[in-house]
Amino acid sequence: MRPRTASARPGRLPLNAAALLVFVLSVFPVYWMILTAFKPTADIRAETPVFLPTSLTLDHFSAAVSADGFWSFWRNSLLVTAGCVLLALLVALGAAFAVARLRWKGRRAFVLMVFVAQVAPWEALLIPMYVIARDTGMLDRLATLTLVYFMITLPFTIVTLRSFLTAIPAELEEAARVDGCTRAAAFRRITFPLLAPGLLATSLFGFITAWNEFAFANMLIIKNQDDRTLPVWLSSFSNVFGTDWGATTAAATLFALPVLVLFLVLQRRVATGMTGGAVKG
Repeated sequence: MRPRTASARPGRLPLNAAALLVFVLSVFPVYWMILTAFKPTADIRAETPVFLPTSLTLDHFSAAVSADGFWSFWRNSLLVTAGCVLLALLVALGAAFAVARLRWKGRRAFVLMVFVAQVAPWEALLIPMYVIARDTGMLDRLATLTLVYFMITLPFTIVTLRSFLTAIPAELEEAARVDGCTRAAAFRRITFPLLAPGLLATSLFGFITAWNEFAFANMLIIKNQDDRTLPVWLSSFSNVFGTDWGATTAAATLFALPVLVLFLVLQRRVATGMTGGAVKG
C-alpha cells in the first residue's frame, strides 16, 4: 500500500469543499424546517433570522396535530401510498419475472415501452388523467388516486426488479426444478428470498414518490375535501390570521418522519438492492 503523501492532500481539498457545500445546501432547508417547528413564535417573526434559538417549544406540534383533519389526511396518505406500493410490487414482480426469465415474442418491445414510460414526465399526464377521471365519474376518490400513483411508480418498479432478477443466476431455479420443484415453487423458495433487498429498495422509492406527490392529489380531489392527502392539506394550512408558519413546519416535520424512519430502518438493504440490481441490465 502506497503511503499518503503531503502533495496528494491539497488536490482533494476542492473536492471535499464541494462535497461539504452540497451537503450544507441539501441539509439546510430540512434543518430550517425542523428548527422553525421548535422555535417560539416571536423568534419566527423576528426581523433578524434566529439560527440558534435560546428556547424551544412544542406548541406548534400541538397546534398541528389538533388542527381539523390532520389525522384523517394522514390516514388518507397512508392508505393511498400503501395501496400504490403493494399494487406496484405485485404487478411488477410478475412482469419483471416474465421479462428476466422467460423468452417470448415482443419481450424487447415491452422492455422498451417500460423504459419510455419511466423516463416520460408524468406531469404530461395531468390533463389526460383529469379528463378520464371526470368522464368516468372517478373524481374525488382515493381509489383513483391510488391507481394513478400505481401507474406512476410501476415502470420504475419493473425496471429495478428486472435488473435485480437478472443478477440472480437462473441456475439456482433450474437446480430446484431438477429436485422436483415446480417453476412457481422454485421462484418462491429460492429466488424470492434473494429478491428481498430489491423489493425493499423499490418499495421505498415508490413510497417516497406517492407519499410526497401533490399535483395529482390537488387536481383529482376537488369537492370531497375529506379525501385530501397531507401534501394538499399542508399547502392550505392557515388560520384566520394568515399562515401559521410554526404549525405548518411542525406538520411538515411530522409528515417527513415516516419516510425518514423507513429509510433509516431499510438503509442497508436498500443500498444492497440498488447496487445488486445495477450489476446486470
